[in-house]
Amino acid sequence: MAWYEALLLLLGGAFAGAINAMAGGGSMLTVPLLVLAGVEGNAANGSNRVGIVSSNVTSMLSFRGEGVRTDRNLVPIIVPGLVGAPLGAFVIDRLTDEAFERFFGLLMIPLIVLTIFRPKVKDDAPPWPMWLTAVVFFGIGVYAGAIQAGVGLVLLTAFSRAGLDLVTANMIKVIFIFFVTCEALLIFIIQGNVRWGPAIVLAVGLSIGGWTGAKLAVRGGEKWIRAVMVVSALALAGRLIFG
Repeated sequence: MAWYEALLLLLGGAFAGAINAMAGGGSMLTVPLLVLAGVEGNAANGSNRVGIVSSNVTSMLSFRGEGVRTDRNLVPIIVPGLVGAPLGAFVIDRLTDEAFERFFGLLMIPLIVLTIFRPKVKDDAPPWPMWLTAVVFFGIGVYAGAIQAGVGLVLLTAFSRAGLDLVTANMIKVIFIFFVTCEALLIFIIQGNVRWGPAIVLAVGLSIGGWTGAKLAVRGGEKWIRAVMVVSALALAGRLIFG
């Protein structure tokens, strides 16, 4: 890995970590950046999880430092996700590197749309019944295990019907992603789809960004980076789709 590739991963990771803490979608940038740094498609997908775990740890600590707490029972949300994540990780590994890169690039388009028209979290929404909560978060767990990119946006969409305020929803999102990503990462390690050098450099950047982004999320400072993220994601999507 050349020095400029390491710098690209470090700076891009910091930016993406902030995005992940504030809403989600940072992996739309980090997976293509890993590919640009010479990591194969499936290995880029696995290596990205190292940074996601570390940035979620720093985000949780930062939320805690800002005094954000929740007394909500998270078991009905997290357990279905933990059941679904291994299934997603095993299935996505069946794709070739080239097929994964093109699929990921195409998937980025609807995720960018979701970034622009981000769902509004309603703290007065009636809660879902238990069975529907389990089904929804199982599906999100499958997606998180397979792709990861945009799962924060998908979670906020689900939380828009869960009766949570935005800051609490962001904190619970970080907790959910931490647990399902730890599980998926173990599977990618077993499958040999983690490149540790680029993964660690990216993880440092993501952790710095995750700490900063959690503070910005609490203070409502996320809007200024969304336009930059959308433009960057569109450019990287084109790179993956067209090579």
